[in-house]
Amino acid sequence: MVSRTLTIDSQVHSYERNTPARPWHDILVGPEEVTGDQMVAAMDAVGVDGALLISPYRMYHYDASYALEVYAKHPGRFGVIKPLDPKSETIADDFAEWAGTPGVVGARIMIAGQVFEADDRGLNEILAGGAKAGIPVNVMCSDNLPLMAELARRNPHTQIVIDHVGLAQPFVPPPPPEPFADLANVLSLAELDNVAIKISGACTLSHQPFPYADIWESLGKIFSAFGFGRCLWGTDWTRAVELLDYEQGVESFRVTDQLSDSERSELMGGSLAKIYNWSPTKGG
Repeated sequence: MVSRTLTIDSQVHSYERNTPARPWHDILVGPEEVTGDQMVAAMDAVGVDGALLISPYRMYHYDASYALEVYAKHPGRFGVIKPLDPKSETIADDFAEWAGTPGVVGARIMIAGQVFEADDRGLNEILAGGAKAGIPVNVMCSDNLPLMAELARRNPHTQIVIDHVGLAQPFVPPPPPEPFADLANVLSLAELDNVAIKISGACTLSHQPFPYADIWESLGKIFSAFGFGRCLWGTDWTRAVELLDYEQGVESFRVTDQLSDSERSELMGGSLAKIYNWSPTKGG
């Protein structure tokens, strides 16, 4: 009997309602809450075995306490990632503490729309920390891809994972008129062996309804440049909620004829398990 390949979402968010006990810093487009139980139910409904749970920066900034609570309740279903503050004076220690926390499979830095230099101390200490701890560093870097390339060259032993196809993605319709306008800069990152890319939230770049046929030509160029072993499917749920539902974000990659069975298996879980050295287990 052939065992079914695990399906792993490379990016989901979970959060509780805005309360004085754990107040939001800002608003993230989506429901008033998406608890861990609700996220697991959504995954179960469409056969997603596990996910990388990214503590949402807009709401919680560098506090991952809620994501860790979700992990503790569902330890086999999520690997946890949080943003780290490159401006922290103790960033090396911060990284080491985070890397040693149960459930943690990676860290994240946010450079999209921000001004940094390639020799920035904090960014490079975070990336160096990833190499030392042996965990990937996710980077939100749309509109800042040349800087990302230089950071990757400076940290060749760090596994870097580019968030959201490396492109700016909408929170509400419509998508940008030319959503893949920066594709050339995305493809150039494939030259760097230590860079992988999340194909997360890609459906939100489509101008067409499910199953989003107009994204596949551009995605095909990314698959060809990086290889499926460095591409990780994901939904970016719940940021995508105003553009599609969770089932559509999953099923669009299952029903397309643009992927072979082996490519789909690698894209929707196999490559993630290798890059993060983590796989979900329903038994915890």
